[in-house]
Amino acid sequence: MSDLEDRFRLIAVNLFGYRRTPAWMANESQTLADQAGLIEAALPKRCDKICLVGHSFGGSVAMKLASRIGQRVDKLILLEPNPFFLLKQHGRTKAFEEIMGIRNWIKQYGASGEWMVAAEQFADYWVGAGTWASMPNDRKETFSEALKPNFYEWDAVMDEVTTLGEWAESLSSNTLVVSAQNTVRPIREIVELMREGCPAWSFEQIVDGGHMAPLTRPDLINPIVASFLDGQ
Repeated sequence: MSDLEDRFRLIAVNLFGYRRTPAWMANESQTLADQAGLIEAALPKRCDKICLVGHSFGGSVAMKLASRIGQRVDKLILLEPNPFFLLKQHGRTKAFEEIMGIRNWIKQYGASGEWMVAAEQFADYWVGAGTWASMPNDRKETFSEALKPNFYEWDAVMDEVTTLGEWAESLSSNTLVVSAQNTVRPIREIVELMREGCPAWSFEQIVDGGHMAPLTRPDLINPIVASFLDGQ
């Protein structure tokens, strides 16, 4: 954000359950529309030139928000977006089953309060094998606590029904999708589907960094984001 603050007004919104944003209601299924509404409420009322940048689940939320506010969106940047529902819609069975395994693990151990067990699988899948073992104990506790809102986010990103054609029609052609060559299979296949179904969008791929590239390789991601935002 510090790279952009001299020429943009920047707003970073905590989604449900993070920091001071209230936790999600446990008796209700969360939707992307719920999360998009949270962000929409934080947008300046009189601003009609909005750029949205979202990573992973934030990318899926940004897509939903962009479809809601239409022409107010000037540019949309999706970093390793995770609309897993597209895999099911397009018969990407192996990729969908792989990500359902992670979803089921979080649901199973989160429901029983075993968040350290849930967090180990989550960390090793998204960041890389051995990630959890290399963390100091205090970091493991912090990570496990921060993972709790993810229990509800799976419903939002799995149960969405909007088709790829509807996304292509409703989202700006000024959309950039950034992915890492060494990311996990479900994300790779989502990006493939987007390339096929949304030919007006722009695509960038970095070689290294994996799914967490915005954190592990900001030296590669940040210039791509800035260049797209600054472009005409």
